[in-house]
Amino acid sequence: MSEAYEGRQIVGMDLHRRRSVLVRMTESGEQLETVRISNDPEYLAQVMARAGEAPEVVLEATYGWYWAADTLTELGAHVHLAHPLGVKMFSLRRVKNDQRDAADLADLLRMGRLPEAWIAPPATRELRGRVRHRAKLVGVRSNMKCQVHAVLAAAGVQVPMSDLFSPGGHKLLAATRLAVESRSRVDSLLRLITALDFEIDTFAKLVAGRLRTDPGYTAIQAIPGVGPVLAAVFVAEIGDIGRFTRPAQLASWAGLTPSHHESDITVHRGRITKQGSRLVRWAAVEAVQRVPAHTRLGRRRDRVAERRGHNIGVVAAARDLVTLVFYGLRDHHIRCLSPTADAA
Repeated sequence: MSEAYEGRQIVGMDLHRRRSVLVRMTESGEQLETVRISNDPEYLAQVMARAGEAPEVVLEATYGWYWAADTLTELGAHVHLAHPLGVKMFSLRRVKNDQRDAADLADLLRMGRLPEAWIAPPATRELRGRVRHRAKLVGVRSNMKCQVHAVLAAAGVQVPMSDLFSPGGHKLLAATRLAVESRSRVDSLLRLITALDFEIDTFAKLVAGRLRTDPGYTAIQAIPGVGPVLAAVFVAEIGDIGRFTRPAQLASWAGLTPSHHESDITVHRGRITKQGSRLVRWAAVEAVQRVPAHTRLGRRRDRVAERRGHNIGVVAAARDLVTLVFYGLRDHHIRCLSPTADAA
């Protein structure tokens, strides 16, 4: 096949940290070119110049895919993002290399069997970056607080209060006699925790300012247990709610639905898949554990927990909460939480 091919071209891109492999092929599957490039927008543009007008390009949602997707879009390509779990089966081949991986991606797209992931627009990716950064900072701070508790436990110091880092806890830390080595570690950790408190608060304000006029962000804060921080997680991670047609799809995407295995007349439904947005799943579980027992979500959680255990009760309530989030983001209000609905 000559380079003068005039039909629509399919391009599979196996993206890596430093270099990538691109395979161009026709709609019938005949390969036109295989090329390895360094990850540079100019090199990518040179290859895409030979792919004709508006080619279909597929790459996997792997480390650092943003720049490639944005560059390809600017070059006029129709970009598709392959879901890593959907193409995992091809990693089980006896022969696996970058060229085969790129060709397999192109073949899946060409045959209409590509499991696609959503390409979030730049504004959503920016918001996600801030929300995720704050969540990581909170994780680091929690780790440091655990280290302080560990130092006190090793020294045999009892902590009578529930929050060691409250004003009362700081008084205890200051008055406690510790070995020089232990005191230096505690003081170092406290300085780092103070710095992290500032950074966490800064990013919380940045996110709140960005979402101040977002109607969905405001609406879902009416859900019991959902405050500004968790609402920001839902808005940033879910993105365009229009890509889900019903609440069950959102719950499945968040990994809150049971796994389903069916063969002939045998059906097995197991634990939740946990295949999806980890932050959305965490936010939903975190929220329902805060709600009082007299609320709708609290009653659902406790009723299921009595029959099937605490964890299953929490997950069941989390699915119900995600349903409320779906309607809040889609309709900008939640009818079942309105005052008239409560009165009825």
